Amino acid sequence: MRKGKAPKSYIMQPRHLRHVFPKATQYDPEWVRKHSMGENVLFNVESLTKSLDLKPGMRVLDLGCGKAISSIFLAKEFGVKVWAVDEAISASDNYERILEEGCEENVIPIEADARSLPFAEEYFDAVIVVDSYTYFGTDEKYLPYIARFIKPDGHIAIVDVCFTKEIESLDKVPRFLRRDYKNYWYFIHSIAWWRKLWEKTGLVQIEAAEELSEADVVREHYIKDFEDDKKPDAFAKALKRDDQHFISFFKLIGRRTRKTAYLQSYKTSSKK
Repeated sequence: MRKGKAPKSYIMQPRHLRHVFPKATQYDPEWVRKHSMGENVLFNVESLTKSLDLKPGMRVLDLGCGKAISSIFLAKEFGVKVWAVDEAISASDNYERILEEGCEENVIPIEADARSLPFAEEYFDAVIVVDSYTYFGTDEKYLPYIARFIKPDGHIAIVDVCFTKEIESLDKVPRFLRRDYKNYWYFIHSIAWWRKLWEKTGLVQIEAAEELSEADVVREHYIKDFEDDKKPDAFAKALKRDDQHFISFFKLIGRRTRKTAYLQSYKTSSKK
């Protein structure tokens, strides 16, 4: 039995879950849980792609892809060609998963730093980032950097965790987050903060900046998965204590304009 797509006899997801995530629930939930480095990766990528018009043959950069199951999903469900890039997971390990799923023709694993990418300018139709943009994309120079790799009228689309209200100072941190805020949460922001960060560059036209309509389902399953695993997880702990839903999940999608900008490189040394 292939580990990704589950046979019909295996699909025992509740009907409401299949309605919300008709594509993601076709995959073996144990396989998804094993290879998700946080909340359910396929739930989040399906939420994001509902707002994208992906077509077969498009070139897609799956940046910060983790264990590449989002890349496998994109290739299988949309027929796109995916470059699966992550710095923390080896390309060889991801290639094994890609081979097991029969996606070697359409998913290319690369081990690379998100701030030192080996691609030509205007190469991709879309850049998709699932659950990882907050780790490298919060400074004002990153969108001008990554935008160079997107074709005019192409898209950058991210899905990640957010706050429903911006935390402007430490005295504004909710009580349930105070213990862990300086370790795990200081780089999390509101949707309005993200929208402003992108809009002021003029490099993208915002097409979506909103909480996921599926946020409650993502939250519920993230908490349940880590309760079942009985592993300590600061994120799951905070979600469980967050009775006001101060923490949520959002998508941000920008269409690349034809504007150019001073695109500073993050590289520390130049080629000789």
